[in-house]
Amino acid sequence: MFSEQESLLGRIDEVLVALRRVIRATDLHSKHLAKTTGLTAPQILLLQTIRDRGEEATIGELASDISLSQATVTSILDRLEKRELVYRERSKTDKRKVHAHLTERATEVLKSAPIPLQAQFARQFGDLQEWEQTMIISSLQRIAQMMDAEHIDASPVLDIGMLDRQNAAPERNDTFGGDKHN
Repeated sequence: MFSEQESLLGRIDEVLVALRRVIRATDLHSKHLAKTTGLTAPQILLLQTIRDRGEEATIGELASDISLSQATVTSILDRLEKRELVYRERSKTDKRKVHAHLTERATEVLKSAPIPLQAQFARQFGDLQEWEQTMIISSLQRIAQMMDAEHIDASPVLDIGMLDRQNAAPERNDTFGGDKHN
């Protein structure tokens, strides 16, 4: 017969295993994206958002759509532009606005790109009852608090590592002749 202490330790282990599985799934999916496309989840998400938004989306609007800062989106666009996947153009009607456009190469990459993990999650989360969604949110917020992590700035993009790697050393990735970062 389990003692109360053993039962608590078992539940703690279950929580930690579940958290580790989420982290591991995110890591594996990020590696799969990098291997198959040479891009990170934030890069693919930004390319998809540009495609879905069309020609008139500004950098600020794109940043808002994917819940990243405008500086982070600009950094990601810099990397995508170096790989000839996007180009930026000033608005013809308002020179203060800059629009991002996909190249044909980006359109081809998106055709074969796996679905980002957050898209899969969003679809399945949306299928849950409202009370289930609320319970998950509440539980995860409590876990963040218990891990003293509620003050850590985070975006809803599921990717391992920093989103804005301007100061990180580039890593070689031959898929598109550039680094594998945003």
